[in-house]
Amino acid sequence: MAGMVLCEPTELYNILNQYTTLTRLADPTYLCLLDARIKEEYERDHIITAQRSKKNENDEFLPPVCIDLECVQHCVVYDGYTASLHMDTPAIRCAEIMEQKSQNPVHILKGGYESFSALYPFLRTVKIIYTPQELESLLPYPVEILQHRLYMGDLKQAENPQMLKDLKIKAQVNVSGTTPNVSVKGSSHVLDITVSESTDSDLSLFFQEVCEYIDSHLNSKHAVLVFSRLGISRSSTVIMAFLVYHLKCSLQDAWTHVLKCRTRARPHRGFVQQLSTWEEHVLGNKVTDISDPNF
Repeated sequence: MAGMVLCEPTELYNILNQYTTLTRLADPTYLCLLDARIKEEYERDHIITAQRSKKNENDEFLPPVCIDLECVQHCVVYDGYTASLHMDTPAIRCAEIMEQKSQNPVHILKGGYESFSALYPFLRTVKIIYTPQELESLLPYPVEILQHRLYMGDLKQAENPQMLKDLKIKAQVNVSGTTPNVSVKGSSHVLDITVSESTDSDLSLFFQEVCEYIDSHLNSKHAVLVFSRLGISRSSTVIMAFLVYHLKCSLQDAWTHVLKCRTRARPHRGFVQQLSTWEEHVLGNKVTDISDPNF
């Protein structure tokens, strides 16, 4: 059996908001999200795209119909409150059934629906059935790097006033090379850094300025969004530079964390070299071997 692990709310938030051209939620092999609460609670509201886990006549949970758990990348189960794997709760009992079919560990949402919906009320819904077209039209939010403090996204997300409002974004770092919509600029302070995506661009010239800017806003309890045109290279480079600066962690640790939050994040080779130099500047020596094929 694949086993069970606890899933922090921020981890589920990022799972829900992965995308390529379209949201990953449109892929039936990506996520199976199961609500183990009673029918009345589920119908009142639930996490977006969640299915209610059904039971048989013996009050035992059943694997979902029309979903091959062996092929699903993420299986996440929640009830109202489960906070530990050592509890006897609906989510635990449901996960025990799902792990018999799943090839990957079944995730149990820590704190359940109550915790998640308090943190991300905008991801609650009463909608039960989605057509493929409706799933494809869902708009992903910027991924969360530091809970409720630091986000990474793309230009379209930075220009979406509702997303900025939902995430309480008060400051932005724009490395998209494009000027965002004026109305969006009016909703938060924006630091514009003009650097192209080419391999000979030197983004490191701005690392110190950007890190101090983000730090100052985080210290003022302001949520910050870092965005580039596609949310892949320049934005992830800035985020990694900040994590090395702010947490005094290695580039390897920053890299691992960012890719866990946004699986498509990928600084190009020139930016990787600049991050390596930055790591040496901040930490006093090079800790990360960027010749590793993973970089």
